[in-house]
Amino acid sequence: MKPKLTIALILLSFTCFSQDSLFARKMIDTLTSTNFWGRGYTKNGVRKAADFLSEQFKTYGLKPMKGKSYFQEFSYPINTFPSKMEVAINRKQLIPGVDFIINLESRGFTGEGQLVKKDSVHYVDLKDRVIVLLEDKLTFSAEQRVTDFTLIEIDKKKLKEVPATLKADIENVFIDKFNTANICGVVKGTNKPDSIIVYTAHYDHLGGMGDNTFFPGANDNASGVSVVMALASYYAKHPQPYTMAFILFSGEEAGLLGSKYFTEHPLIPLEKIKLLVNLDLEGTGVDGITVVNATVCTKEFALLKQVNQQGNYLVKINSRGKAPNSDHYFFTEKGVPAVYWYTLGGIKAYHDVYDISATLPLNVFNNMFKMIIGFNGALMGNN
Repeated sequence: MKPKLTIALILLSFTCFSQDSLFARKMIDTLTSTNFWGRGYTKNGVRKAADFLSEQFKTYGLKPMKGKSYFQEFSYPINTFPSKMEVAINRKQLIPGVDFIINLESRGFTGEGQLVKKDSVHYVDLKDRVIVLLEDKLTFSAEQRVTDFTLIEIDKKKLKEVPATLKADIENVFIDKFNTANICGVVKGTNKPDSIIVYTAHYDHLGGMGDNTFFPGANDNASGVSVVMALASYYAKHPQPYTMAFILFSGEEAGLLGSKYFTEHPLIPLEKIKLLVNLDLEGTGVDGITVVNATVCTKEFALLKQVNQQGNYLVKINSRGKAPNSDHYFFTEKGVPAVYWYTLGGIKAYHDVYDISATLPLNVFNNMFKMIIGFNGALMGNN
């Protein structure tokens, strides 16, 4: 082990950390509350979350990345389901989010009719262009367009008989220009301010489906936001030689739109970023983490494993190659050294109503936070 890294880890062991899993739990409880309504497209959820998080940046003492605002505004089209959401199969009323979801490309539909079996999982009302699909798991999403049919996905475990009749009242509203914002803050470096380490997470989620059902998004991705916020609070109190930058992206669920917009309209010079670490799905960790782009950023990955081994923080750090599966992707395409890691093991809830704070274990939050601080110190010490 290199002497600089050893010294950094020894100093780390005597550091008093103000951030811990209690901080994360409070942050996740807040972000998954009904007030933010799934941080999505209805009931002003994502904007309320943006206002809250930017105010936290200000309270911590971060400076806006550019100008006087933490917001980087942008917009995109999105299909939404703000109010009416009623479905009955064989005259049995189904529960939104629990028994069924609406495919996000769907148009609205009000009416009733007979269903015709097409195969073991597809039942259709050809007259009204409605499709009923039986699924093993309900997985909600976000879409930027509307098709000319309505697709209703039903948990097959909730039906005791073959679907024969349908009655539904579903309202969709397509928004041509949905306004949202990335949230961007910095702590200026004390020695090499033009060298930048960036931590990112997306704060948006899927919002609601109808007037009474929303998707909390605890693991995806209030968990990643909680790590970024803990780091932002810590580094505001402990400025580093390098500039520490923090970006909370919107529009991830609709197709990595916030991170794409940032790379096309960067608020900091991309060439000055020494490493970007994206955090998404950070609420478990009993089986360790997987690092995307480990085969691209080989030196950084080796250093991370070295820090982890020395501190015995996580049980395992797995390597994975390039993948366009989160907000690191467009930075990689621009030549920015970027990795994305996600935690492994534990809960299986994903893009559903069961992704809640109460069942999110946060197994490794404390150790991962310490590992990140040590990793950042090692990065700066080795450059």
